[in-house]
Amino acid sequence: MTETAPTRAESLPVAPVRSGAIVLARHGEPALSRKIKLTSDGYRDWWGRYEVGGLLDGQTPPDCLVEQADHSVIYHSTRPRAVETARAVARGRPLIEDPIFIEAPLPPPNFPNWFRVGPRAWGVISRFWWWAFDHHGDGEESRDQAKVRARQAADMLEARAAQGDDVLVLAHGFFNGMVGMELTRRGWRCTRDRGFQYWCGRKFEKR
Repeated sequence: MTETAPTRAESLPVAPVRSGAIVLARHGEPALSRKIKLTSDGYRDWWGRYEVGGLLDGQTPPDCLVEQADHSVIYHSTRPRAVETARAVARGRPLIEDPIFIEAPLPPPNFPNWFRVGPRAWGVISRFWWWAFDHHGDGEESRDQAKVRARQAADMLEARAAQGDDVLVLAHGFFNGMVGMELTRRGWRCTRDRGFQYWCGRKFEKR
């Protein structure tokens, strides 16, 4: 019995799809002022207002983020500061909103009321207590729960990048860092690092 020779198309190897890059960027500068001294209870209230607040007026996204958005699938957190950042960067391009990218919580430790510092200092203290001692209140996300969420976020971003799409995430500093650590653990390499300041991001590519 004579076998049919493969056609030219069937005999050609299929080129693998190039994995897209993943860029994790922080939102723009929020409107809520940090020029204040607070107790731990005061900071808890301040953080609650920060979470529902938007961006300071008059900001322009950097060209590098706008250019990245032009050829990327764009995800963003559900927090207003991230939503406004995404709209400013995307300039009409489609956006995908997902709560998986919200910031990890910042519950302050219960220090006495004579201890008053600014929001930046409270942020450092609260993050240390949350990370080192898993300090969180009832109903608040624990450190280990946030790690699971970071893995789930990395799963989603990897799956989209595997289709050949570049991916841009506009979200929050610390949780972006957690996702970045998870990507690094999986073999992704940080090829561009502009830090964790407002409007800044880090680019990851598959090795």
